[in-house]
Amino acid sequence: MNELLWKPTPSKGETTNLESFFGFLNKKYNLQFNNNYQLLWEWSVNSRQDFWKILLEYLEVKCVKNDSEIINKDNEIINQKFFENIEVNYAENILSAINESPIIFLNEKGYREVLTKEELTYKVGKLSNYFRSIGIKKNDRIAAIAANTPNTIISFLATNSIGAIWTSCSPDFGISAIVDRFGQIEPKVLLFSDTYFYGGKQIEVKEKIKEVSTKLKTVTNKILINYPGIPHQANEGYLDLESIYNYDQLDDKIIFEKNLFNDPMYILYSSGTTGKPKCIIHNTGGPLIQHMKEQQLHCDIKPNDKILYFTTCGWMMWNWLVSALASKATVVLYDGSPFFPNKDSILEITNEENLQILGISAKYIDSLKNECIHIQDKYTLENLKCILSTGSPLSSEGFHYVYDHIKKNVHLASISGGTDIVSCFVAGNPMLPVYAGEIQCKCLGVEVDIFNAKGQHTAEKGELVCKSSIPSMPIGFWKDDDNNNYKKSYFSQYHNIWSQGDYAQVTKNNGIVIYGRSDATLNPGGIRIGTAELYRVVEAIKNVDEVIAVAQNWDSDVRIILFVKLSDNTELSKDLKDLISHELRKQLSIRHVPAHIIQVNDIPKTRSGKIAELTVRDIVNGESVKNLEALANPNSLKEYKKIRTSFLNV
Repeated sequence: MNELLWKPTPSKGETTNLESFFGFLNKKYNLQFNNNYQLLWEWSVNSRQDFWKILLEYLEVKCVKNDSEIINKDNEIINQKFFENIEVNYAENILSAINESPIIFLNEKGYREVLTKEELTYKVGKLSNYFRSIGIKKNDRIAAIAANTPNTIISFLATNSIGAIWTSCSPDFGISAIVDRFGQIEPKVLLFSDTYFYGGKQIEVKEKIKEVSTKLKTVTNKILINYPGIPHQANEGYLDLESIYNYDQLDDKIIFEKNLFNDPMYILYSSGTTGKPKCIIHNTGGPLIQHMKEQQLHCDIKPNDKILYFTTCGWMMWNWLVSALASKATVVLYDGSPFFPNKDSILEITNEENLQILGISAKYIDSLKNECIHIQDKYTLENLKCILSTGSPLSSEGFHYVYDHIKKNVHLASISGGTDIVSCFVAGNPMLPVYAGEIQCKCLGVEVDIFNAKGQHTAEKGELVCKSSIPSMPIGFWKDDDNNNYKKSYFSQYHNIWSQGDYAQVTKNNGIVIYGRSDATLNPGGIRIGTAELYRVVEAIKNVDEVIAVAQNWDSDVRIILFVKLSDNTELSKDLKDLISHELRKQLSIRHVPAHIIQVNDIPKTRSGKIAELTVRDIVNGESVKNLEALANPNSLKEYKKIRTSFLNV
């Protein structure tokens, strides 16, 4: 059993939201769980119709209700729909709930801006009416290449308010990565930031935007998302948001489109392991109720709490962060490097802004640990009550570092979910103790289990699965006829059971340990990277025949190892290595650049011609190789074993 690091202590006159939920269930519905979370979780998955109906009421989701069933009775998880005839508008729920100072923006250069409730509502109204004026209607796509600024949230809420479909990525994405995503969904409007900050530099992306916009043939309108604090000079060919906000002929009154619970709201993207990134369509009501549940009950976010989650607009945690506005929290947006000007800059902001909730990656915690930075000696972090960690599994050493060197009396909530459900399977609990290396609990309403290869429950390490539907499971993938790719992605391993692709185990404490990805997806620093998009870039380089990329466990994280097979008589020179790194950084992102690039003579493949990524990954990590009989060229593995022993094991 892992070491106990923290347990909640009763506070005078103050209760957690989860305790209030227990009281609500007892008082109104005579459901007596005696503050026992395990009993509450079991009820939430065994009495699903009651749980989700009561949760909708408890969270005070603004919607038009009816008497239809909560979950339809289809036997297949993929076909089960929640609240089919309820009308709900996500933006309306946000704007009807926000406090008087809902957004604070900061960047690494020290610029600070506060957006008021009045300003936010006014600007969303202006932009939503502009969208209507140019003919944008329900289900049209609006794409954004955006820095994490208030104008980006305004753009999203305006898009959502009229029933259009939002999608975004961050401006550090390369041209191919952007076009591979946006090109599939055929957006009519392209919003873009032409600058952002990182590592002490102001980075201009105007030329990248020009090239992307020429490749997106369906875009009819381009709009600049003005960067806070930087004066903008008008350019021909597109408007900017400030001009739209100041346009007198536009009304600022918001007309919220009538959306059904399962109408599409935004599109997120898979990592692209088996081809171009899959376009995952999320509904309107599912993320709203899921995020509010997680934020209020699992993270204990209360009205006027301040929350900062370090994220870009290309990660699902940005979508998750925006939803905190519906819980009356103040969202703190940050643009820049978490390590600039100092390694602990995010913690300095946490202290100066008196944050209650801080969200960071496990890799960031590891970086602070490795630098031996004693945060508690520098900052009091007086109001900080919860630290959220996700992106990759947080090691036991990372847990110890938080309590030894950041803050002793804080709820460390390691959480895990995915872009696939834009929410969590397992998360924190402010009423339960924290044990080193363990995620505290399964999320309410989420029937998580661990399966072995035979599709049976196991107490050992196995596949993290979900045995029943949840409201934020995708509507489907874009242009995926009959949901074939959707089924293949999540339901092919076990019949009618969602398989997440995480290797996990339930502990004796009813906590969960995530051991990493069970598939071939790369995950350095918690950023999911698909091998297919990496291969497309590298294999386009002259003299590169084939490549294979795998993740090697390294320094409480993983690093990418890229093996390249070159054309005859070609050697892997320093210049070629530099070119490969340069192209990956340019076309995709710096996160795609491998730690090592190594020349090999052959690429292992299955008898059906598929690259054997998992086999090579096992070799690189010193694990035994399975299913040798499935390989067409098993002798090729000898080279990889030699490389691992002589070079990668250093």
